[in-house]
Amino acid sequence: MRSLPHRPRPVRGLFAALLSAFAALAALLVAAPPAQADTTICEQYGSTVIQGRYVVQNNRWGTSAPQCVTATDTGFRLTQADGSVPTNGAPKSYPSVFNGCHYTNCSPGTNLPAQLSTISSAPSSISYGYVSGAVYNASYDIWLDPTPRTDGVNRTEIMIWFNRVGSIQPIGSPVGNATVGGRTWQVWTGSNGSNDVISFVAPSAISSWSFDVMDFVDQAVARGLAQNNWYLTSVQAGFEPWQNGAGLAVNSFSSAVNLGGGGPGGPGGPATACQVTYATNVWQGGYTADVTVKNTGTTALNSWQLGFTLPSGQRATSPWNATLSGSSGAVTASPVAHNAQIAAGGSQTFGFQGTYSGTFAKPGTFTLNGTACTSA
Repeated sequence: MRSLPHRPRPVRGLFAALLSAFAALAALLVAAPPAQADTTICEQYGSTVIQGRYVVQNNRWGTSAPQCVTATDTGFRLTQADGSVPTNGAPKSYPSVFNGCHYTNCSPGTNLPAQLSTISSAPSSISYGYVSGAVYNASYDIWLDPTPRTDGVNRTEIMIWFNRVGSIQPIGSPVGNATVGGRTWQVWTGSNGSNDVISFVAPSAISSWSFDVMDFVDQAVARGLAQNNWYLTSVQAGFEPWQNGAGLAVNSFSSAVNLGGGGPGGPGGPATACQVTYATNVWQGGYTADVTVKNTGTTALNSWQLGFTLPSGQRATSPWNATLSGSSGAVTASPVAHNAQIAAGGSQTFGFQGTYSGTFAKPGTFTLNGTACTSA
């Protein structure tokens, strides 16, 4: 039997189908959330949330001159930054974006504070926009504390200086260079009176970079400025302006903290086993310390750094068989060429001369490559 020819679809059917398609598209457009409008903040400590997970803060604390930041979908820009402060002192503000907790203000959904030994990685990316006619640094801050605090000042601040313009410098003094994240940095250490600070200063401006925050945390631990049982409380990216600053921008920012261990001494990572003998010869106002570092583990150490904190009133001078980072408070001893390796079950020694005031006391704790040691 001959099949019937295919009947053409009536025009009214095509028209109805088109109307149905347009209606569905319109419904999708109505349902789609609009892009977040830029939000301008001029309150001294005002803040807002972007991307549903980061906090942008104005954070003007060093001047009474007006300052405003405009939060965008991906970061912020400094739209007003009046006034100036002396370049040999503190900056006038720290407009920034952060993941974590800052003076009880916690970003939505953050898993910070987190103990360092539980963090397997903390990937982050940052893109900065720079301007001329201002004195400032572009600073990425990492905050560490012995407790999981969400308020107040933390014990140690790590600063990554992506750029600096003008006659400004980090807190403390330079202690050498280090390679972190595949880049070379000048390292400064010191104290601002309320917390220890370690700064990594780029030799030239970096506009954007993706890196692991834990690479810098590991440096702080190795230098005795933190321990693996401490907590990462926040990571922040912004600017410290001394003079002007309008137009500076964080074009984009991302931060994640992946838990699961794997850090030095943490779950999934080999722990360093060590014992420290701290022998002293003390006289009025002065002393010498002979320090023996023993590797009580089963694996040789190809390099080592011993961290400890000198009691108040003490100052270390004239080391031998080691170099010292810091002379008071937090101190890190690093080996010289001939004693850089410590065999399993073996030991190395170094020493230094020092001064003190008041009653003499020995350091309470020691860390070898970030792991706490026993005392002999």
